[in-house]
Amino acid sequence: MSLKTADATHVLLALVALLALAHLGGYVFKLLRQPQVIGEIAGGLVAGPTVFGQISPEAQHWLLPTTGVTASVLGAFYQIGLLLLVYLTGTELRRRGSDPERRTIGFIAVSGLALPFLFGLGVARVTDLDDLAGTNGSPTSLALVFGMAIAVTSVPVISRIMLDLGILRTAFARIVLAVAVLEDVLLYVVLAIVLGVAQAHASDAYGLWALFGTDSVPMAVVYFTAVPLLFLGLFLYGGPPVYRRVSASPLNFLAVRSPIAFRLVFVFLSCAACSGLGIDPIFGALVAGMCSADAAARDAAPARPGGASAAAAGAGEGSYDALRSIALGFFVPVYFAVVGVKLDLAHHFDPVFFLWFLLLACCAKALSVWLGARLAGEGNTSAVNLAVAMNARGGPGIVLASVAFGAHIINEDFFTSLVLLSIITSQMAGVWLGRAVRRGELPTGPSPVQQQQQQEQRQLQQQQQAVKDCGLHITGAEK
Repeated sequence: MSLKTADATHVLLALVALLALAHLGGYVFKLLRQPQVIGEIAGGLVAGPTVFGQISPEAQHWLLPTTGVTASVLGAFYQIGLLLLVYLTGTELRRRGSDPERRTIGFIAVSGLALPFLFGLGVARVTDLDDLAGTNGSPTSLALVFGMAIAVTSVPVISRIMLDLGILRTAFARIVLAVAVLEDVLLYVVLAIVLGVAQAHASDAYGLWALFGTDSVPMAVVYFTAVPLLFLGLFLYGGPPVYRRVSASPLNFLAVRSPIAFRLVFVFLSCAACSGLGIDPIFGALVAGMCSADAAARDAAPARPGGASAAAAGAGEGSYDALRSIALGFFVPVYFAVVGVKLDLAHHFDPVFFLWFLLLACCAKALSVWLGARLAGEGNTSAVNLAVAMNARGGPGIVLASVAFGAHIINEDFFTSLVLLSIITSQMAGVWLGRAVRRGELPTGPSPVQQQQQQEQRQLQQQQQAVKDCGLHITGAEK
């Protein structure tokens, strides 16, 4: 259960290198007004075989080995970072409210998701992609990954881009985020199916599925389609009220003593429940985030005097923000840095395949979204901006790549192309939307700094009004 001093020191040095480079990359990309997640991956890219490995292969292999104690410990941090990232994504999915632009959302959700996904499946079926498959990959699982990679849109990346541009509170942003939420939920459902099929194909079953003692692919498809949907439906129906009652209960010693610990236990138990059913744990992290999203929104909001009970406030106030800060400050940057380390552009990058894959993915996604927007009655300029915004694959695309690679569904060449696809499409969306704002094609709201100043001004005015009302009340009483 303990490490030798030399091994512990090695792990600490590796973590210091990954954290420092990830945050340095994120800081630089923030100054450049680019998605910080890409900077964190770039930091890992510098520490990996692509850059450091070319300068000093022996030193790079010693610092970040692929086998041994250090590799195992870093793998654990990588997995926890992935689960917490998916959990935070789940909290964002449920916290989006209903929107009035239902016609546009409906058309884009159907056209912008179904068409590129089906197009990707068709291309995968008629193209020889055997060279991209991993040891557990099959034509079916590989085609599903190919289709998802073309169809997915990133909620965190595109929302951060629109926040920085001051357009997050506009109708344009509401349409993009509403559709992206639907796409992300379906992404993880399909991903659970893909991982289940790969598990059956590898004859490496675990959980409830292992009790069936079969490696039949048709049965695996039925099982891993029905079980994730049933799990999602039951948890979304009964999970939020149960979570609220348990988290606010004075008998919940864990929530009273450490709300962060209670949230982590809830996430990890949800992941363990999925493992017990034979589903990949990331699906449990997503559902846990969706179940606790309402509580997360309350925790993130400022406390109101005389509102919730003392027990509930003490058990939950600020716990989501604290956990989010820990995850985004340590675990998630380590995860993205390790993703960057895994990218070996010197030995596992096919530029010819990547260029036609990038062109295919961008055209299929953008044209599908543009078509849906035009059918919904949007103007050509608005439809083009929507198409470019929803072409950003960001975090979900990277999660898809790393999970499929970790399950040996795809090989390292395809993994590299998927990660680069997510990076480049996110960059393209940020640059295009920035130009659209400067051209006046997109209405802008107040910037984050202006929003803070307006909030402080409103608070000051409320305080001045309260003092004035109090003075009037006292004067009236004296009379």
